[in-house]
Amino acid sequence: MSSSSRANALTGAEAMVRMLQAHGVEHIFGLCGDTTLPLYDAMSRLDHGITHFLTRDERHAAYMADGYARVTGKPGVCEGPSGGGATYILPGVVEANESSIPILAITTDISTTARGRYPLTELDQTALFRPLTKWNGSIDDAQRLPAMVRSAFRAMTTGRPGAAHLALPFDVQKAQTDVDEIWADPHHTHFPAEPSGPDPEAIKDAANMLVAAKKPVAICGGGVVIAGAMDVLHALAQSLNMPVATTVSGQGSIAETDPLAVGVVGSNGAVPATRAVVDEADLVLFIGCRAGSVTTERWRSPKPGTPIIHIDSDPEVISANYQTQAALVGDARLALIALAAEVASHSPNVDGNGIARAARAWQAKLADFEPLANSIERPIRPKRVVAALMGLLDDDAQIVADPGTPCPYFSAHYRWPRAGRQFITNRAHGALGYALAASMGAHIGRPDVKTVAVMGDGSFGFCCGEFETITRYRMPITSIVFSNSTYGWIKAGQNSGFDKRFYNVDFNRTDHAAVASAFGVKSWRVEDPEDLQAVLKEALAHDGPTLVDVISQPLHEAAAPVSEWVA
Repeated sequence: MSSSSRANALTGAEAMVRMLQAHGVEHIFGLCGDTTLPLYDAMSRLDHGITHFLTRDERHAAYMADGYARVTGKPGVCEGPSGGGATYILPGVVEANESSIPILAITTDISTTARGRYPLTELDQTALFRPLTKWNGSIDDAQRLPAMVRSAFRAMTTGRPGAAHLALPFDVQKAQTDVDEIWADPHHTHFPAEPSGPDPEAIKDAANMLVAAKKPVAICGGGVVIAGAMDVLHALAQSLNMPVATTVSGQGSIAETDPLAVGVVGSNGAVPATRAVVDEADLVLFIGCRAGSVTTERWRSPKPGTPIIHIDSDPEVISANYQTQAALVGDARLALIALAAEVASHSPNVDGNGIARAARAWQAKLADFEPLANSIERPIRPKRVVAALMGLLDDDAQIVADPGTPCPYFSAHYRWPRAGRQFITNRAHGALGYALAASMGAHIGRPDVKTVAVMGDGSFGFCCGEFETITRYRMPITSIVFSNSTYGWIKAGQNSGFDKRFYNVDFNRTDHAAVASAFGVKSWRVEDPEDLQAVLKEALAHDGPTLVDVISQPLHEAAAPVSEWVA
């Protein structure tokens, strides 16, 4: 290679850094390995403005990228080495992909020349990631690296957003790439990119249905918040006096203090009064929602035969579970803008009781909530924790919850005063150990607001190593652990559906405050409910990482808002 050619070339590792820089990447989450050495060396040598956060395992690097993407509207980027690193990063990748959240997982790999020769950590990375991602490839030719990175960002951010994976072999990291190929399409640095609108004829059909309905209700999934469609949704709901319900992932579609807000519906977080709003509807408008088993109480609510309008960017979602009379394939924001304009040209025939229907749902929930939120019984009732946080946190705070004990209580009873992304939980696959890492990503993406991670003690066991990370970067996140010495969700299922035959779900109580303190986290343990408010106030005000270990009532003994346990 001539000296002029070398001057116009980058190594593959350098080109990867420059391509991420070109796509506006400012933060990367990951963990080092042997196959990553050239990439880390390039990150060390080049001036790129990217901050790399070293995590304690690759799974949490992906969860951090997920939380970061959710609050910034930019793709999250995580990385890890070959072999175990590639397998550990998978849970976070599939969770993001199924939640329509774009994260790019870069896993370095053995050299292409070593394949099939039984080198350490060899596995077929593209085959491994193929069913778990929207887009996936191995960069086996350094000259193809820039184009493949552009393809990954384009796939992640357009249409229904999702996760992408790139394998980066060791020898490709050292090979040469043309510097002139280092460029990015600025449209693909955020999501949703290049949104498309629905068929105008479908808009007319949907508008005609809406204005003829007397008791319509909207059920919003995560697509509304992803598309930034909150304002236009609110305008349409007001024009129709239409109650707005959400899935757990759709919380933030409307402020839950709004008179038309119903709150969460479905088997996780709903109560009979919220279910009644859906069951009495004479038309249901699904928006950015897959109408899956949890949202619809296993496809019983709304009732089969209810007229359906469905908006989604993924055409395969529409009519998958309900016969649909009007299918609006496209971006939620563009679809709602068009729908609101068409509705405005008609005279809606609503019954005028939308606000009253929504109010009845909240009144019923509050009647159930308030006695337990004020209870001084031991162990501490989880609803008392929710109530305390509502009284202490600012309106712009963000809460990240693990499944298990936290999710149904926070989804049902924490009343979000603003529209937008303030509540994050992993509703696609529900793996334990998500909240702590995702809260770290959310804090990095939105550092000026208070971030709280809530988890059960089962989840704590999955993620406690990352308390070292949270301390190393001095992130002022407050973690709350519901300590009840059991895998509570499973025990509650055994309680309600298997005649209280409790098998292999209980474990010893851990002193979570002591463990967190050992990592350098300022921590408290609370057993008396009357101490809770003061301890939480102090923890939230501290300028570094904190943890509050709450000795709490287990789910199988509680009045949790989960319909299958009640039934």
